[in-house]
Amino acid sequence: MTNNITNLFKIKYPIVQGGMIWNSGWRLASAVSNCGGLGLLGAGSMYPDVLKEHIKKCKLATDKPFGVNLPMLYPDIDQHIKTIIEEKIPVVFTSAGNPKTWTETLKKEGIIVVHVVSSAKFALKSQEAGVDAVVAEGFEAGGHNGREETTTFCLIPDVKRKIEIPLIAAGGIGTGRQILAAMVLGADGVQIGSRFAATFESSSHDLFKQEIVKAEEGATVLTLKELAPVRLIKNSFYEEIQNAYSNCATKEDLINLLGRARAKRGMFEGDLINGEIEIGQVSSLIDDVKSVKSVFEEFVNEIHNFNFDFKI
Repeated sequence: MTNNITNLFKIKYPIVQGGMIWNSGWRLASAVSNCGGLGLLGAGSMYPDVLKEHIKKCKLATDKPFGVNLPMLYPDIDQHIKTIIEEKIPVVFTSAGNPKTWTETLKKEGIIVVHVVSSAKFALKSQEAGVDAVVAEGFEAGGHNGREETTTFCLIPDVKRKIEIPLIAAGGIGTGRQILAAMVLGADGVQIGSRFAATFESSSHDLFKQEIVKAEEGATVLTLKELAPVRLIKNSFYEEIQNAYSNCATKEDLINLLGRARAKRGMFEGDLINGEIEIGQVSSLIDDVKSVKSVFEEFVNEIHNFNFDFKI
């Protein structure tokens, strides 16, 4: 079961766990890596000392490769970069910013760099910046999204025909059939978030995990496009946003409404009323919280039922 992605990351399956804030701690990352995928630590919700702690614990929990997801807008990014280099992390996924900023620095240290994009335009810019692969994420995905609102089904074949480096598909992928579909569209691998958020190993709150399970078709919506588009579950906070729009809220009004730590309140602390509950559209296909091992078994069994062995 080898292809461009498994060879690049030295993993068994071309499956990457999204580095989701408040979900992707060392337990989740190590569990995914131990199952043959690539686990990622979500550094965007970690202070520098917390990231270092999670890296050390992840190393103790797995002898397989794992990486770090690093939003470029993180305020102490230079400290995270220093930690990543010191701890000899083999793979870094960058997002939400210019890939040129740190790619050269990381690659000089022998680190594989992957950048997350939402359009073919930015996939090309990432390739020009020297990254080793790109994640093309459709707007079905949970959390912060691209302004283009391009679906995964349209995005992946468009990016595939325009770049030469390996391509990882993300957004709306949570089953073995969807993994197959992404690869038929041209992806070399997939990045999965929501399905792994609803696992025992995810560091998010149990109430948030149950909200994922309860979500039905139409439960999520993309909003706050004036700030940074985000897909979340409709709740009282979302209704506040809608009321603000009805009252012709300015960008400053929306910033004040959002405040600080909304995502932490929703996903990590379990405030389902006032928190920002970020999750993808694929949540409607998630019916239970289970172990990472069980999720992988489902993926592999479903794929094997189609006599498909990841060879493209």
